[in-house]
Amino acid sequence: MLESFYQVGDNISSRRFMRVFNFSSKAHGRSCVEEDDYKAELGASINTKSISESKEDVDDGLISEAEFSHHDDEESSGSSSEKLETKTRPTGRTSVRRASSALFTAIVRTSSQSLRTVLDKWLEEGKDLGRDEISLTMSNLRGRKMYGRALQLSEWLKKHFPSSERDYASQVDLIAKVLGLEEAENYVENIPESFQGERVYRTLLASCVVANNIRKAEEVFNKMRDREFPLTPFACDQLLLLYSRHDRKKISDVLLLMEKENVKPSAFTYRLLINVKGRINDLKGMDQVVEAMKAEGMECDLMTKASLAQYYISGGMKEKVEAIVKEMEGGDWKRHKPACEYLLPIYAGLGKADEVRRVWAICMPKPTLSEFTAVMEAWGKLKDIKEAEATFNLMMETGCRIASKTYSVLLKMYVDNKMPNKAKDVVRCMSDSGCVIGPLTWDALVRLYVEAGEVEKADSFLQKAVKKNPQKPMYSSMTAIMEEYAKRGDVHKSEKIFHQIRQAGYPGRAQLFRFLTMAYINAKAPAYGLWERMKADDIFPDKNLVRQLALVNPFKSSSVSNLLD
Repeated sequence: MLESFYQVGDNISSRRFMRVFNFSSKAHGRSCVEEDDYKAELGASINTKSISESKEDVDDGLISEAEFSHHDDEESSGSSSEKLETKTRPTGRTSVRRASSALFTAIVRTSSQSLRTVLDKWLEEGKDLGRDEISLTMSNLRGRKMYGRALQLSEWLKKHFPSSERDYASQVDLIAKVLGLEEAENYVENIPESFQGERVYRTLLASCVVANNIRKAEEVFNKMRDREFPLTPFACDQLLLLYSRHDRKKISDVLLLMEKENVKPSAFTYRLLINVKGRINDLKGMDQVVEAMKAEGMECDLMTKASLAQYYISGGMKEKVEAIVKEMEGGDWKRHKPACEYLLPIYAGLGKADEVRRVWAICMPKPTLSEFTAVMEAWGKLKDIKEAEATFNLMMETGCRIASKTYSVLLKMYVDNKMPNKAKDVVRCMSDSGCVIGPLTWDALVRLYVEAGEVEKADSFLQKAVKKNPQKPMYSSMTAIMEEYAKRGDVHKSEKIFHQIRQAGYPGRAQLFRFLTMAYINAKAPAYGLWERMKADDIFPDKNLVRQLALVNPFKSSSVSNLLD
């Protein structure tokens, strides 16, 4: 039973499950328990007969299929298989090589202010505006993250052609991306009732998950239940993804609901649970999830096998890593060459430089961009700076455009090896080549400054970066700065960063209050209202934090037990 995986108690009517379990952002206090406690909460055993199947900056190989595949949004434009060249990726997914589109070219060549005029002229001249052309154009715009223009096109189409529920769902997603979640919610309320179906609401739910907004996601999920939409694996996966990031205790609620409603977990559900178990080093539980997955006739794809291998490496289980590697290699490199990009970092994690060279030789003489990036990451793990740089130079010689991800691998290597000048050179190179300097690059530079003891520079840099390029900084970037201020006992700046983290949309977490408490302790200052703030964020402290809170309690006569009332 699903209940046996995540221990939960009562037998409850599935229809009112959400209400009885208080399935809202206050359903459970988020305890700042340590990893061992999480193991107990997640459960150590799985009944393999009945189960049928991602850091703020979490394993976002696990980011929901909805977020990147636009399962609804591509359909909403009438996705054309005739015009899209597809090839199966080793992960089991299908990557789409976008064909050229005359409409897309026209949209890209005009300014956003003139877009409506161009589209009106396109229509007047009787040029192709069939579903295939629209689908291909939307696919290209989304693939290049040109969401603003995609939204403009969507709004223009709605005025000239009848809309389906798929079209409305596509627009919900685009509005959330461009204008924010609140605008997307308002838009849904104004969609004609006959089109307010499950597809629209599940798209809104996915948008809430992308925004890491637990309260809104739960509200939307409850609306879907109230409207008596059928419960789908996709909707459950969205909540599981959200809770795996922010509130693992609630995973059990979702699994129990799936069991009661006879919703079979998807392959994505299994991958997510594997990562949850792996991240807390519950390798026995992780193995049981894999066995449950296989019992349902599902096989691990290369990406999942690579994740398993990395968790086994972290747990010191080299024999299991070797078994996975052997399975991935398969003995026939013509058929199994796609495994190379996954094997390279695995062998590096095992410290096997010779195996990295052997696999890289198989990639030659025409390695793919992902293989170039993977071998650079591998040499970085092995701290072989010269090999990584030689690979990068070889990549440059191919004349291909270097992606931000590749630069980020090089940047991380320099930061990890405390080579600030070279790290700054990489950033300059990124800027010169037209790469967007975004949160991942910011995070590396913040680490560089913090580790050099220059937290003020890290803080100033991040503020300027966000002002110049309004994107959400990574949670790890902001907490690195906050922790350093806390160590110095700088209460004012610690509180400032705490406020900025909340403004960025990240939920309250026990870690943040640990840092705040540390700041007050090191400043030898009383912390008024800190306990109340934690309660407002639905966070309850573990024993260590209770002891720390007692040190900054302005009312010394209060006993520690009063804090626990």
